[in-house]
Amino acid sequence: MASSGVSEADEPDAEVLWAPSAERAASTAMARYAQWIAHREGLPADDFETLWRWSVETGSGFWASLAEFFDVSAEGDWSVERDPDVTGLSGAGWFPQVRLNYAEQALRGRDAHGPALVQLSESNEPVDVSWAELRGQVGSFASQLRRWGVRPGDRVVGYLPNLAETVVALLGTAAVGAVWACCAPDYGIDAVVDRLAQIEPKVLVAADGYRFGGKDVDRVSAIEEIAARLPSLEKLVVVPRVHDSVAVTTDVETIAWADAVAEPAEPVFERVPFDHPLWILYSSGTTGLPKGIVHSQGGIVLEHLKWLGLHDDVRPGDRFFWFTSTAWMVWNASIAGLLVGATVVLYDGAPNRPGPGRLWELAAQVRATQFGTSAGYLTASEKAGLTPGADLDLSALRAVLYSGSVLPVEGWRWVYSAVKFDVWLDAPCGGTDVCTPYVGGNPLAPVHAGEMQCRFLGTRVESWDAEGQHATDRVGELVVTTAIPSMPVRFWNDPDGHRFQEAYFEIYPGVWRHGDWITITSRGTAIVHGRSDSTINRHGVRMGSADIYAAVDRIPEVADSLVIGAELDSGRYWMPLFVTLAEGAELDDALEARIAREIRENCSARHVPDEILVAPAIPHTLTGKRLEVPVKRLLQGFEPSRAVNAGVVDSPEALDWFTELGERRRKVDDTTVGGQP
Repeated sequence: MASSGVSEADEPDAEVLWAPSAERAASTAMARYAQWIAHREGLPADDFETLWRWSVETGSGFWASLAEFFDVSAEGDWSVERDPDVTGLSGAGWFPQVRLNYAEQALRGRDAHGPALVQLSESNEPVDVSWAELRGQVGSFASQLRRWGVRPGDRVVGYLPNLAETVVALLGTAAVGAVWACCAPDYGIDAVVDRLAQIEPKVLVAADGYRFGGKDVDRVSAIEEIAARLPSLEKLVVVPRVHDSVAVTTDVETIAWADAVAEPAEPVFERVPFDHPLWILYSSGTTGLPKGIVHSQGGIVLEHLKWLGLHDDVRPGDRFFWFTSTAWMVWNASIAGLLVGATVVLYDGAPNRPGPGRLWELAAQVRATQFGTSAGYLTASEKAGLTPGADLDLSALRAVLYSGSVLPVEGWRWVYSAVKFDVWLDAPCGGTDVCTPYVGGNPLAPVHAGEMQCRFLGTRVESWDAEGQHATDRVGELVVTTAIPSMPVRFWNDPDGHRFQEAYFEIYPGVWRHGDWITITSRGTAIVHGRSDSTINRHGVRMGSADIYAAVDRIPEVADSLVIGAELDSGRYWMPLFVTLAEGAELDDALEARIAREIRENCSARHVPDEILVAPAIPHTLTGKRLEVPVKRLLQGFEPSRAVNAGVVDSPEALDWFTELGERRRKVDDTTVGGQP
């Protein structure tokens, strides 16, 4: 197997970097839950592995126990876990006799005057939104949606950055029982329309721009075109960010955000069936249109209570700050801090302006108890020589979380030497598909360098080899062998379930394959080695290669192209774009700039490649499919015979070129590799 990026952690005696004190462990919700279940089920109270095995047994009652432990507001009978007529690994059919509402759970029983949200930006002081204010705005927006004829199952969509208004729009939509979907405003127009048009929204909430890196980015013209290309759209709500007033011209009735939430109101929550759609997240769009992944209200409530409330030990009154974009499922998960009564910190801006320590400074400023970021930001902080623990007051910080890619072991050590010796480094790893981690934190366990502490309760994660056998202490495919409620209810516009089956079950029929390499160790920890498929995972935000090709195809001088996202031994993420050129064309500075501009404007600014290289040929299968995964493996150092079957390649001579390039690249010091934190 090729490099993992965490080779030092592969040994059974991987160093222990931190362990909770007995007092700290005993104070966690996980400890209280374990004691409660142990008493009820006759399990040992101090053996997490036994608790995990019980939780993944069919009929154990684990998922209903979460509802009881967290006192979920609902009506109906929790004793029937799943509709017997629904089979297979999905989020459909769970708790068929239960009705609830995600927004009701998020807004219930909090200190009316305490902060629910803290809004941060590049240029302004923090703004608190109290629980009472949030509740009133959600009630107002939900009432407005109902007046506009929005009913359960209708779609409300956003083109929004990480704002308090985005949270209100999501919760107001959920309160009505409508379905939410959102694109970040740095997505290009085609990428947005590809996602939103297929779900036929009634209402679009859009920011007229955003600030990033000290610059205002105007999105008015983009909003106008998006609205024109969504024929189902009936209302457009504009959130002012770069203009003082609504400046959008469109045939769709347009309302200012202030008018949509003008009269605070007590929210009315539509309790819907447990598996009723809550939101639609999107696959990366590697082939064809991005898939609309439908998650349920009930599945997300239980899953996120489990994740944040148990595995991340987020408590009422905590300050939960995860730097994210609305393009990443972590944004949806971070809002779940509300479910456990925490204050959610939102930041709309660049992570490195005015300097590389910006996020650490914000964490200190708001007295964050949990700070979440990407592996890339931690690596960049280390390379910049930052010492946040010495320079800032991080006394409130209990946990640092990271996700998005592999962090080298040196990065783990840096957190304990430069941030805080007594901090819990938690590395949840999961995906958009289930909107939760499969493996990650356990507040009762020690932190071993480079390892996720456990498999999540209720989630039967295994590492399978090519023959479909579970492998302990060996690298294999991450698979899930039993259903969990936050699996997709379905894909949008997939009536026969064909695309759903193809996405997860084509390799191992009946078994969920996620697309990561993973090792499950004999002590129950996990090591994730990066993507096993061709998804581009840049800065923690997944993007399909199809979106990038759509932008590059606009350049007539480019005959063909191939984009790769490869995790390197150094821990850096290398994203080259390989091109072949039309006759007479030359890859000069001007052409490189045009390619980058097309990707930035029509796809995503986050996915401009690290470098553009002219290849002798772009290899395809004999049916014309680009060989993304095989080329990625060649660049990472796989044996060519294991990476690709040259007999099915239309230009096998090009494979040697990619192999040699990978060898040269891996010898280069990681500081010379392109990319950004």
